[in-house]
Amino acid sequence: MAAELYPANTNIANSNAAAAGSKKPALQLQQSAQPPPPPQLQNLNNNNLESASWQSCHPTLRERNALMFNNELMADVHFIVGPPGASKKVPAHKYVLAVGSSVFYAMFYGDLAEVKSEIHIPDVEPAAFLILLKYMYSDEIDLEADTVLATLYAAKKYIVPALAKACVNFLETSLEAKNACVLLSQSRLFEEPELTQRCWEVIDAQAEMALKSEGFCEIDLQTLEIIVTREALNTKEVVVFEAVLNWAEAECKRQGLPVTPRNKRNVLGKALYLVRIPTMTLEEFANGAAQSDILTLEETHNIFLWYTAANKPKLEFPLTKRKGLVPQRCHRFQSSAYRSNQWRYRGRCDSIQFAVDKRIFIAGLGLYGSSYGKAE
Repeated sequence: MAAELYPANTNIANSNAAAAGSKKPALQLQQSAQPPPPPQLQNLNNNNLESASWQSCHPTLRERNALMFNNELMADVHFIVGPPGASKKVPAHKYVLAVGSSVFYAMFYGDLAEVKSEIHIPDVEPAAFLILLKYMYSDEIDLEADTVLATLYAAKKYIVPALAKACVNFLETSLEAKNACVLLSQSRLFEEPELTQRCWEVIDAQAEMALKSEGFCEIDLQTLEIIVTREALNTKEVVVFEAVLNWAEAECKRQGLPVTPRNKRNVLGKALYLVRIPTMTLEEFANGAAQSDILTLEETHNIFLWYTAANKPKLEFPLTKRKGLVPQRCHRFQSSAYRSNQWRYRGRCDSIQFAVDKRIFIAGLGLYGSSYGKAE
């Protein structure tokens, strides 16, 4: 039995607040002034707590603080969270927020303290803001794949490092080839070097899957250029070229442009010249890039000459092949030769075991066959 391993590369991102028309209540006269009933406490699920002395029902400070999360009771500030038309009004308590975040402390108690009763936050998703507040009120972290990036943004914006770290850990555990490029773009944006390194390890080793994923088409142009220049990408150059064309098509649609070869070339800019087209085989070039219409006739002609002519023309594309990753081979035996090149197996359970000092990717396994026919 033999195993091929790729070492992980170590070289390296609503509710509408519609103003409900309130009717002015008619004035009612009472013979004796009665004290107003105690406000009913509501939790996140809007279930009323019947007991007026709710404090005695929740003995710990953490429990009582948790009850104040997203609760109008004693709220002294409101946030209008989300973009116009998709915003949500969230009640909060300045003291709790200021204790949990230096940004909120400066906002409410600093020299330039905010005096408005409503604060608009259009750049944060309502769901992510509620996750942030829930952590600040109760130390509870509820992360989901759909909101974790938005939550990381909110945690970074309001400098809540423990929540940001939890988001990064969540992303690392969910990291795979199909989302590695998107997470690389986000990790660069949020300046998370450890997550960036993990993304590179996956992209390098599983480059073909990463480049063919839908997520690759969602990255920004700068991240595209960084990926295309990557020396350790473990895939054929024709795969890189096809991925770049797919990204260009998606970018044209994002910009509202007709998907034409000219527009795709324009949105790519210099990124097109980062693809190492001359390192393809002649057949790959002739069946792919040469017929893509994204290259000019002169470029296509010169590349064909570069393949075939002794006097090669000068090209604007890189000429050296990517190094990729070199697999390390681990053998169960130094030699399998035994009695006329046979290895005797006497029914014992056999396995291969190894220890590593860095993250690795299993690239393949080789099994010894049986000289007596079928074997399980």
